[in-house]
Amino acid sequence: MNIGVIGVGKLGEFHTKLLTEIAQDCRDLHCAGVFDLDSHRAEEMAAKYRVASFSSLEVLAKSCDAAIIATTTSSHYEIARILLGEGLHLFIEKPITTTVEEADELIRLEAKNRVHIQVGHIERFNPALRAVEAHIGRPLYIQAERLSGFSRRVTDVSVVLDLMIHDIDLVLSLIPSEIKHISASGVKVFSNELDMATARIDFVNGATANVTASRLSRIKMRKLRFFAITRKAMLRSTLQRANQKFSSSSNRVKLLQKIRSNPLLHVKYLNSSEKFTRPCRGWFLTILTRKFQK
Repeated sequence: MNIGVIGVGKLGEFHTKLLTEIAQDCRDLHCAGVFDLDSHRAEEMAAKYRVASFSSLEVLAKSCDAAIIATTTSSHYEIARILLGEGLHLFIEKPITTTVEEADELIRLEAKNRVHIQVGHIERFNPALRAVEAHIGRPLYIQAERLSGFSRRVTDVSVVLDLMIHDIDLVLSLIPSEIKHISASGVKVFSNELDMATARIDFVNGATANVTASRLSRIKMRKLRFFAITRKAMLRSTLQRANQKFSSSSNRVKLLQKIRSNPLLHVKYLNSSEKFTRPCRGWFLTILTRKFQK
């Protein structure tokens, strides 16, 4: 399969790098080349990763079976529409489009042309989340925080579509229920779109999720906290980026050092509770389980 990359900014270069590395071990996969409106950038990346630099979308489409769209969100729809018409399978960086109507149209074109679209909601495959999934019973409450510094690279969409969408996707995948009510608020600061936002999502089954996202933070934070009921216990777990900066005197630094030094699962008994701390490729995961009395 020949795969092309459209848009070779920060994410596009990342995809190109991974494709060329995977292609070394997979004979059926080949990174055919890249395309970018900035021809100098396209040629630079093509030379760096030893692939072709295409002069247009149409030329790329003739040479590829599939494509990765890693351009600005506002351009996703037009690019995807053209490539779907050419019969290419697509991987589209999140969010798929800026509007629901555009997304629905791409889904219609996907079915019409008998191809496949995948959207880059990669957090579902986060190793930390995979580690905790086995322990999650029925989530009662989820609290998500996703904070980042301001970047002019992504200002064509709001922080909801830029950052919060990751946690919205996770919440919807973890809570098997219809949404009952949503309340949300946000503010614009440095761009024409929302730069900070918070939302409360109430579900029909009684579960609740509070989701916060900001691209104006002085620190970068990724945290997801669960409270859930299993058959025998109530579970509380926290997923947090291991590279988050804490003060040197913080006990959390000591915990992080312990996790990094020992790749095994740590088990501590705290009264009637069990506490698990496990390293997960750049994240650390803490699970506190309180057993029900017999």
